[in-house]
Amino acid sequence: MFSEEFYPRFSDTDALGHINNTCIPVWFEGARAGVFKLFTPDLDLKTWPLILAKMDVHFHAQIYYGEKIEVRTYVSRVGNSSFDVYQEVWQQGECRASGTAVMVNFCYQQQGAVAITDSLKKILLSHGPTPDKRS
Repeated sequence: MFSEEFYPRFSDTDALGHINNTCIPVWFEGARAGVFKLFTPDLDLKTWPLILAKMDVHFHAQIYYGEKIEVRTYVSRVGNSSFDVYQEVWQQGECRASGTAVMVNFCYQQQGAVAITDSLKKILLSHGPTPDKRS
């Protein structure tokens, strides 16, 4: 599991006084950096091998400004060339949002999926197991 803690920005709030729903996918992307570094340690975009194939987000409760959040990131499935990243936003001991992103190991030159090596699969799987999903 990867974990990242931070305080939401004031600009993340909306007219209803809670964190806007558009912020959570952005937070999830930022919290996937640990996973990205497994493929590209220096995060060099010239050698970037991943694409986002699908993403879903489930909102369980409101998230508020001024209170620390934690984004937890797990690798929940590893296939031949793709894998799932399951993530949760926690605030005050409660899971407030969760989601899954399907990532594909991709060769931009050949414009196709590439198999994930067995050694990398093992490393990816070490960042699970996924907790009981709340979505």
